[in-house]
Amino acid sequence: MVAVFALALALGPIGTVVLFALMSFLALREFITLTPSKRGDHRALFWAFFILLPIQYILIARQWDTMFTIFIPVYAYLLIPIRSVLAGDTERFLERTAKIQWGLMVCVYFVSYAPALLTLNIPGNEGQNAKLLFFFAGVVQLSDVLQYVVGKLFGSRPVAAKVSPNKTLEGFVGGVLAASLIGMALWWATPFSPLAAFAMALAITLMGFFGGLTMSAIKRDRGVKDYGELLPGHGGMMDRIDSLCFAAPVFFHLTRYFYT
Repeated sequence: MVAVFALALALGPIGTVVLFALMSFLALREFITLTPSKRGDHRALFWAFFILLPIQYILIARQWDTMFTIFIPVYAYLLIPIRSVLAGDTERFLERTAKIQWGLMVCVYFVSYAPALLTLNIPGNEGQNAKLLFFFAGVVQLSDVLQYVVGKLFGSRPVAAKVSPNKTLEGFVGGVLAASLIGMALWWATPFSPLAAFAMALAITLMGFFGGLTMSAIKRDRGVKDYGELLPGHGGMMDRIDSLCFAAPVFFHLTRYFYT
């Protein structure tokens, strides 16, 4: 994963956008697999995978920031139920439609905010946005690893035992704090001051933790351990990017609000 991510950055913004589009496609496929669909959903799912998902990433590649921030929450949300209702199947209609909409939001919309960092026009940081993306992804992923390590070494009190028994309060506090300090040490890769880098890292590690917890709740509801088997020993794509999903939009909007 590190090699693929590094290659995408080396290929420039388009390579990065294509990588995250592929990640969204795989994550959405895993998510939809866990939420049984009916024949009446197939056309809406076709639109989700092969029309709405590509358009979202094309908007980012074209740096049309106004449209990419509203395309899925507004237009896709309107289109999915319209496409579904035309199939004429009303059984559990609200539940089935909501699952597709939620999958688009988490797996496509939220994830797309990561490559969207490359589109930000930050004064004094021109041409350096790849480092900003590296900072974001590195801190969030390190937080996951450090929470696991600290939890294994010192953890005893689960945060939400029924959702994810391996996530402990000690691991949460220790991992988030350690990753935030690493983020502060990486301030040079960002337009942030050391203190601001710590605050940004703290915000995204907190969101990453709750993102992972939320996506774990969905797995427990469906009675599975992992979203898929794409990465042997690590589960599916969603198992690896669940933290990024919740952290990416928060980091994007904080950076755009304070630094552009």
